[in-house]
Amino acid sequence: MELPVVVIGAGPQGLAAGAHLLERGIEPVILEAGDTAAAAVAEWGHVRLFSPWSELIDPAAERLLASSGWVAPVAGYPTGGEWIDAYLAPLAAALGNRVRRGTRVIGVARKGRDLSVDAGREEQPFVVLTRDTDGNEARVEACAVIDASGTWTTPSPAGASGLPALGEQTAVTAGFVTHRIPDATEVQGLAGRHVVVVGNGHSAATAIIQLAETVREHPGTRVSWLLRRGSVGNTFGGGAADELAERGALGQRAKQAVDEGLVTLTTGFRTDAFTLTADKRVVVAAEDGRVLDPADRVFVLTGFRPDLSFLSEIRIELDYRLQAPVQVAGEVDPNIHSCGSVRATGAAELAHPEPGFFIVGAKSYGRAPTFLAMTGYEQVRSIAAELAGDHEAAARMELALPDTGVCGGSGLFDTPEPAAGGCCVGPQLVTLGTAPGREN
Repeated sequence: MELPVVVIGAGPQGLAAGAHLLERGIEPVILEAGDTAAAAVAEWGHVRLFSPWSELIDPAAERLLASSGWVAPVAGYPTGGEWIDAYLAPLAAALGNRVRRGTRVIGVARKGRDLSVDAGREEQPFVVLTRDTDGNEARVEACAVIDASGTWTTPSPAGASGLPALGEQTAVTAGFVTHRIPDATEVQGLAGRHVVVVGNGHSAATAIIQLAETVREHPGTRVSWLLRRGSVGNTFGGGAADELAERGALGQRAKQAVDEGLVTLTTGFRTDAFTLTADKRVVVAAEDGRVLDPADRVFVLTGFRPDLSFLSEIRIELDYRLQAPVQVAGEVDPNIHSCGSVRATGAAELAHPEPGFFIVGAKSYGRAPTFLAMTGYEQVRSIAAELAGDHEAAARMELALPDTGVCGGSGLFDTPEPAAGGCCVGPQLVTLGTAPGREN
C-alpha cells in the first residue's frame, strides 16, 4: 500500500494541496491543529481581503467542488469568515476524513534516522509525530511532507531587535497588548481612549483605517501609529500603481487618515518597553528615551515569522535573514524588493536537502510580508506534479504575480530621507491539462 503525503495545516494552501494531490491520484492526509479547518483564518474572519473571489479559489479545488454541484462565488471581496463559509469549509468537507482536525504536529523526521544520520536516509519514509486535543500522541508515516502550517501562531514582537520589548509578554497577558487586528466591536469599545498601533504593513493599515472611523465618530479618541523606520517609505503602498486595486486603496485610506489628522504618525520609534500603570493603562517607551502618553490598548502588528520548532530533525535550507527557502528568499526580500520583481515559485525553488519535504504558503516567505493565496496555489500545484513524477508540469510556472506598484527596497532604516517518477506515484498517473493559475 502506498504511503500518503502528509500535509501540515488545513488552511487555504493545505486544503488546495489535498485537492491537487487527489487529482494526481495521490492520497493526502491533512493534519489540522485547530478544531475546524481554516482555524487560523477564522481568527481574522472579520477582516476583508483585498483580493476578489476569482483570485481566492484554487483551480483543482474548484474542480473537486464542482463535482458536487458547488458554484463558485464570483463577485466582491470576502471577509475571512465569508471565505471559510463559501469555499474553505465546503472544500474541507469534500476532502472528508482526509482532514484530521484537532491534530497538532509536534515533530517530523525520517523513520529511524535523526538529523545527523546519512546512511539509508532517503530510502526511509517520513514519520510525523502528532498530539491530539486530549494529549494522545501518534505517528503517521508518509512518502512526502508538505508543511502548510503558516505563520499565524508566531507573530513578531514589538521589540525593535526582534525580541519582545521589556514587559511585552506581561502586557499581553494582562490584556493591554495584542498581536491581532481588532474587530468592529473591539474598536467601538475604544471610543474616547488612547490607542497605539505598532507596525508598517497591511495589517497595521487595516487597523488604522478602522480606528480612524472611531475618531471621526468620537473626536476624543486618540490614535498613535508607530513606525520603526526613520521615514514613511513604502508604508502607504503603491496606490493606483498596485495591480491589486484594493491593496493599493488600503494604503491610501491609511494615508488619508494621517493627512486628516485622525492619526498621529511617528517614525523612528523603536519600541523598547511596556510598563503597566496603577490606573490600568500601558506606557510605551522607545529605545531613544521617548515615551508616549499612557495608552488603553496597543495593537502590535509587526508581521509574522515561521515556527521551525517541530522541524529540528529535518534537513532544511533557509535564508539566514528571512528564514525562507533560499531560492525563494531572493525574490521576496523586503530589503531589495522592487516592483515587478517577484515571480511565482514551485517545487524546484521550494525543495530542501531532505527530498520529499516542502514548505509552502506564507511560511515559505519566512519573515517577508505580502504573501498572496494564489502564490500558494501555484506552489502546491507544482509540488503535486513533482510528487506524481510529472516533472515537466512541475517546472512550468502558470502564474504571473501582480505588481505592487512599490519600486525599490524598504528604504534606509535610520535616516528620514527617502531612499523521473516520484515516491508518491499513485495507482494511476494522469496527465492533466491544468488551467492557468489564478491571480490573488
